[in-house]
Amino acid sequence: MARPGSGLLVPVNGLGYPPQNLARVVVWEWMNEHGRWRPYSAVVCHHIENVLKGDARGTVVLGQVDAQLTAYIIDLQSMHQFRQDTGTMRPVQRNFYEPSSAPGKGVVWEWENDSGSWTPYDMEICVTIQNAYEKQHPWLDLTSLGFCYLIDFNSMCQTNRQSQRKRRLRRRMDLAYPLIMGSIPKSQSWPVGANSGQPCSCQQCILVNSTRAASNAILASQRRKHYGVTTGNTGATGTLTAVRQSNTFAGTSLWSPTSASSGPNNNNISMGGGHAKAEQVLLPLSSANFPCSPVMPTLSSAHGHHALTINGQNNLNRPGTQRISISTARGAVPPGVPALPVKNLTGTGPVHPALAGMTGILMCAAGLPVCLTRAPKPILHPPPINKSDMKPVPGINGMRRKTKKKHLRKGKNPEDVVRRYTEKIKVVPDEDCTICMERLVMASGYEGILHHKGIKPELVGKLGKCGHMYHLLCLVAMYNNGNKDGSLQCPTCKTIYGEKTGTQPPGKMEYHVIPHCLPGYPDSKSIRIVYDIPAGIQTNEHPSPGKKFSARGFPRHCYLPDNDKGRKVLKLLIMAWDRRLIFTIGTSSTTGESDTVVWNEIHHKTEFGSNLTGHGYPDHKYLDNVLTELSAQGVGEGNLKD
Repeated sequence: MARPGSGLLVPVNGLGYPPQNLARVVVWEWMNEHGRWRPYSAVVCHHIENVLKGDARGTVVLGQVDAQLTAYIIDLQSMHQFRQDTGTMRPVQRNFYEPSSAPGKGVVWEWENDSGSWTPYDMEICVTIQNAYEKQHPWLDLTSLGFCYLIDFNSMCQTNRQSQRKRRLRRRMDLAYPLIMGSIPKSQSWPVGANSGQPCSCQQCILVNSTRAASNAILASQRRKHYGVTTGNTGATGTLTAVRQSNTFAGTSLWSPTSASSGPNNNNISMGGGHAKAEQVLLPLSSANFPCSPVMPTLSSAHGHHALTINGQNNLNRPGTQRISISTARGAVPPGVPALPVKNLTGTGPVHPALAGMTGILMCAAGLPVCLTRAPKPILHPPPINKSDMKPVPGINGMRRKTKKKHLRKGKNPEDVVRRYTEKIKVVPDEDCTICMERLVMASGYEGILHHKGIKPELVGKLGKCGHMYHLLCLVAMYNNGNKDGSLQCPTCKTIYGEKTGTQPPGKMEYHVIPHCLPGYPDSKSIRIVYDIPAGIQTNEHPSPGKKFSARGFPRHCYLPDNDKGRKVLKLLIMAWDRRLIFTIGTSSTTGESDTVVWNEIHHKTEFGSNLTGHGYPDHKYLDNVLTELSAQGVGEGNLKD
């Protein structure tokens, strides 16, 4: 099926010059950790445009219109979104679509995620889906956009062509995105240290103004350098052969068909009837190219020499320029300029973005050059391995374990469990019960709340191993609030009585030896563990019974060295898996998502060939640390059979 039109503006006259009175719909987008441009909502885009009208180099506080975006601000000069609590910076762009497209009509297409909520498609995909929907196509293949999904408009579902998994999708009406008329506003040239009005003294404005000062200092230092632009005459069709405009529209102030001259202080590269003047093109301020030197593309025209008009300081209306600089070449770090590695969008790297940004500000203020570089990516997986190269782990039977519903918790009488691990106290000491915080010589704080025929509120018991004393009724209440698996854990010293089990959902665990060594273990092969847990429905032992839970990032691959201690850890991990202690259902500390499968206080190494995230090798203390964590869960070396 042919891909429907995307709703982007069509170049005219062969050069991409739009009519001056052409209307355009504005969509602001931010780049996620996968390199995809994600649209802001229409309400947020209206807010950004309103701020833009008042101050084209201002700061947009997104929390003013969306409470979920309270932590985010956008600096219109550097075209970056800044998260104030973590220091994470992401590029933003201003994209343009036809008024008749989905954003112009306020149409939003969304797909249902694993948690049952709705996620909007990327705007390019949304426009394509709406185009096909309006043409009454029965289905739409998204392969041309790089996604292996099939959209069925009759059943309103999305099908993954590889896994055949289906998800619901929906079309809803929302506020239309902002509409602008005429040419894009011409960029301004902002001198270093320019000040308009009295500056605000709040911490947020101080941070933004400091960042702005650093940006201007870098721009001022780059003005001293000049880059040449070569022009050519191919005698062909009068098109720009080296510049690729994709999904964005540069506007007439960027691509001017008329001649433009450059004065001594004009920070532009002009393209007119005369010769091109060697000036500079400044790159967007990003961790990938900052402040590295760009390499300019070659431009050809059918009618003599022309020069490309690019204003050199504001990236606000220059999505095409950004694509030029990124697609042609990423300049090398100038010699002698210190490189400061910054955390990338996945959170890896040795330097926090906020710290790196402040360091750059200080160095720029001192007139010193600095280049913020992206941290190297972690090596998560080994080289490809044939199935025949995967061998069983010596000393361990089999290569797979499963947890099924029939293996789940077996309920036991709370009174019997408490009596099994305690002994009655005849002489009660005058101290607090650390469960109900009442004195042991008094009745339990659960008197009148919890009733058990065989246990009176004033009875006190002592745990057999650790000797800590509690009201027996308090121990019953604690057991009822737990997993009810027949085990007790002392709330004071965490000593475990019985066999502790968890609430891990059903899944499978595989383990085998692979012919590659881990960093720090050059003489040993590696043990690879693969955990796979599907999404499902929570049961009574979980936080929200009857509600769906998600399972992100599965299958998860973990690694151990294939030596004596590594095999011992694997045996204990298998035991912990059988007791359902490896995972649980809760809130992810990484994404903040609730009702999802998360690790359960037993750390694993998920990074094979590096240790950039702290979850890899070399780490010579890891095996000892994980043995301690397993012991805290009641899975100790004493449980191993000879």
